[in-house]
Amino acid sequence: MFLNVERKRRWNKSFLVMVVFILAGCSSGSWRDASRESAGIAPSPDLYSDAVIQVYGADAWGWRGFFAVHTWISVKPKDASQYTVYEVIGWRAKRGLPVLRIEQDIPDRYWFGSRPELILDRRGDKAGELIAKIESAAADYPWVNEYRVFPGPNSNTFPAWIAQQVPELELELPFSAIGSGWVN
Repeated sequence: MFLNVERKRRWNKSFLVMVVFILAGCSSGSWRDASRESAGIAPSPDLYSDAVIQVYGADAWGWRGFFAVHTWISVKPKDASQYTVYEVIGWRAKRGLPVLRIEQDIPDRYWFGSRPELILDRRGDKAGELIAKIESAAADYPWVNEYRVFPGPNSNTFPAWIAQQVPELELELPFSAIGSGWVN
């Protein structure tokens, strides 16, 4: 009997440590202070004139980053001076904004302290052709004002939607892109 009580006590202590660790999150500090700088992955529009499509993923903010990524799409048409970034951001809904954000921005920006990883990189004439298809599909995105962390629609649902609408992009999101299955 003593052995079972001691085992339970150790299990409870281990469980408590795990819960505290998860609640503390994998991100440290405030999201307001977290890096949003370029990771230096995307080619500079000043130096690279061809069309570019890149899809990035970075650990989600806070405790979600233990098992999930946030994904987004960046495009630069041929001879463009800036990238356009397409991403879904849930907290925009609380401000009365569409969750789908389409703006000229830094393409390979840290996601609130998490360094992005390149998921897909297409360049040249083929990328130029696909950019118009991505723009068209984005205009038809059905969940532009909806966001739900799980099961979706969320930030990973948008790139999955684009992948479904533009199959020649050949975009395959990682398993940790939770919500990407919402479109199926």
